[in-house]
Amino acid sequence: MLSKTLSAGVRGIGGFLVSVEVDISPGLPTFNMVGLPDAEVREARDRVVAAIKNSGYDFPLKRITVNLGPAEVKKSGTHFDLPIALGIIAASGQLHEEALDCLKHSVFAGELALDGELRPVAGILPMLSSLRGNGAKLAVVPKANSAEAAVAGFDAVCSDSLKGVLRGLEGKQEFSACSSADRPSPVEFSAAEGDLSEVKGQALAKRALEIAAAGGHNLLMIGPPGSGKSMLAKRFSSILPPMSSDEALEVTKVYSVAGMLRGERLVARRPFRDPHHTVSDVALIGGGSVPRPGEVSLAHNGVLFLDELAEFSRASLEALREPLENSRVTISRARESVSFPARFTLIAATNPCPCGYSGCAGKTCTCTPLQVRRYLSRMSGPLLDRIDLAVRLSPVKYDEWRGGPAGETSAAVRGRVLAARDIQRQRFAGSGVTANAFMQVAQSRNFCRIPDGGGEILETAMKKLGLSARSLDKILKVARTIADLEGSAEIKKEHLTEVIQYRAIDRTAVSE
Repeated sequence: MLSKTLSAGVRGIGGFLVSVEVDISPGLPTFNMVGLPDAEVREARDRVVAAIKNSGYDFPLKRITVNLGPAEVKKSGTHFDLPIALGIIAASGQLHEEALDCLKHSVFAGELALDGELRPVAGILPMLSSLRGNGAKLAVVPKANSAEAAVAGFDAVCSDSLKGVLRGLEGKQEFSACSSADRPSPVEFSAAEGDLSEVKGQALAKRALEIAAAGGHNLLMIGPPGSGKSMLAKRFSSILPPMSSDEALEVTKVYSVAGMLRGERLVARRPFRDPHHTVSDVALIGGGSVPRPGEVSLAHNGVLFLDELAEFSRASLEALREPLENSRVTISRARESVSFPARFTLIAATNPCPCGYSGCAGKTCTCTPLQVRRYLSRMSGPLLDRIDLAVRLSPVKYDEWRGGPAGETSAAVRGRVLAARDIQRQRFAGSGVTANAFMQVAQSRNFCRIPDGGGEILETAMKKLGLSARSLDKILKVARTIADLEGSAEIKKEHLTEVIQYRAIDRTAVSE
């Protein structure tokens, strides 16, 4: 006897419909699975057999063939356990006719424990979001995934066991609804470790952080140990604007695929990822035999903080160039190519040399010129060219540390950032661009016009600092952000002058 039901798979942060066909025929007891299942899917055989028996149903001792279509697309994940088990029970004649009709038009996803309990799985949100218009009428998911399913925009119910699903299909008990609460609006500000006012001195770095937050610009801080680089970076989240509903949905899909939602409906706060410098390039960018999002995608619409930038491997840093340029990571394998979003603000910090005290007054650098060059050469020119702002930090003076005037609070700075972002939201309405840093070429030409006398400033900076054409484009984008912070409709010469002081540590100056 043949039975058919539906499930779904995940590709990137999107989903696709999967047809689960089960055929039971006379012959020696075998359990074969076809349709490019990976190891996780093949292991479902043992879980399904035990779950069916322990749920009070008979497991047929016949020839069982399970086909997962489309057959040319690789299937991965443990969420196929539930539809396979339901297909076997249906094909062996243990379901009523009404339940069989519901089975054909419903989507099922869930991992089975040996006792038939339904366990949560990764990727429910992208799976269900892709089902609209595909002919499916209902989705049944584990109870632990109900909060995630409630925001997918698809009619979904949940259960906590295989037996509960079967009783629901037969009308013997009601499924639990996944949409009992309204979809929340993610208006929370990012969690932060402290307030910006707690950082003593470093007025130039604080101004650079404000500009970076207002326009989504990448920032590099170079300074000796103890100058406040990490402290400033960890307080960057406190001045960021909240995510929009669309941004929160994108981030939630990424975290759903990564299996990191932990029962949340939406990721309401902007991500802040700070991987250790020993991270591999695969963990940073994403990949694996079954492609999974890396740190750059987990930081989507948020912040990627790389402390001790020069300590990261050269391969990891060079892999950052594509996401910094395209706001997306493409991972290619023999059978498929998967893309993950990676639009983030990079905040990086590094010492000026291995010992940390090169160019630091009152401290003696113990590094040789060759050691300094090797250390800084890990940050290649093409990578530095993709960083919008760079500032040098000096050691905090005693007077500033002991009793200096209190700096602005994060709330005060955030007020200006929100005003600037509101201008950008109106400027880029309907274009998909969220901040000045992500402007396309045509938009940059339209909104970043060089003021009278500004051409000479840019030409001088290009000659003295060895700036590339990309760097000049970034200068104009940052100047547009400074103009937005001031509420100016046009870029002014003083805006360009201020930006250039943040490029004074470009390739030429960094390698001094």
